[in-house]
Amino acid sequence: MRVDVVVVGGGIAGVSVAAELAHAGGLTVAVLEQERQLAYHASGRSAATFLESYGSPEIRALTRASRPLYADGLLTPRPLLWLTNERNLDLLRRQIADEPLVRGVDEAEARRLFPPLRADWLAGAAVEDDAQDIDVGGLFDQYRKLALAHGVTFRTGARLREGRRAGSAWFLRTDAGDVEAATVVDAAGAWADEVARACGVAPLGMRALRRTVAVASCPALRHDWPLLADIAETFYLRPEGDGVLISPADETPVEPGDARAEMEDVALALERVNEATTLDLRHVRTSWAGLRTFAPDRNPVIGSDPGQPSFFWLAGQGGYGMQTAPAMAVLAAALIRGDAVPGALTAEGVDPAAVSPARP
Repeated sequence: MRVDVVVVGGGIAGVSVAAELAHAGGLTVAVLEQERQLAYHASGRSAATFLESYGSPEIRALTRASRPLYADGLLTPRPLLWLTNERNLDLLRRQIADEPLVRGVDEAEARRLFPPLRADWLAGAAVEDDAQDIDVGGLFDQYRKLALAHGVTFRTGARLREGRRAGSAWFLRTDAGDVEAATVVDAAGAWADEVARACGVAPLGMRALRRTVAVASCPALRHDWPLLADIAETFYLRPEGDGVLISPADETPVEPGDARAEMEDVALALERVNEATTLDLRHVRTSWAGLRTFAPDRNPVIGSDPGQPSFFWLAGQGGYGMQTAPAMAVLAAALIRGDAVPGALTAEGVDPAAVSPARP
């Protein structure tokens, strides 16, 4: 197979940039996914929420720029209620002072939003009123359909074994056949450094971190509860179906692979939620884990490799991949094509230099 651009990685990053590139016209695009299905790892296990107050300034800019790019119905309002105990009250005060979208609330307001809060644990609270639930499957399908409609080729079971640059082209050897392309886009998530090594490109020091999620039975459930999160990021909770989704917000370094939830991490989530609330959660219906992959500075990497300009990085989305994917895809597609960065992105503070692999 011969194409203009080959994207390695069939998660939200890879599929969204492929869709944007093909939609703009003039380029043939293929997506290679090592698993037998798309969105198998991080993208398929995301418990994503759209939070404009969450993450670094670079992440927040990409999040703001992404909001208008979601199709109708993919975002559903669900406020975020930040909580803290006495130990972390200063963290909450800084969040309120630094983030205009977050407003402090008293205990009565916090308990109106989420009645099961323990008064002896709660020392402070704040709300981001405009937070949203993301329809993860819907967002991924939006880009998959757009890609297919504009001729993107998908190959699954196509683990990259070797890539070499010869003349003006890349020659990739995969488990699903050989591919020739002018440009390689590394959107391989936790495997981004492995893809770079296979292509003779220096890795960037990506780290894969396991995040545990479970759904617990909750007789007291109300579907209008907000997303509940400890400001120190020791747990979060939100309604999920007829139960509640919980996480200990863990970040356990692991090798890239098929992540599985560890029972001690699920137990830790239950313990932390029960310490802060009166829900008395006990029965876990299901649990899973996903991989969050970060560059050393925890910002995404979007841009051509300094040593090999035809190798393009689109990696390190960490836990922000779903909420930033639309803007990241537009930015990456513009850079790959050599176009100017759209004004709608720069207006929100998106700076290509801040996420470039050449940044200090």
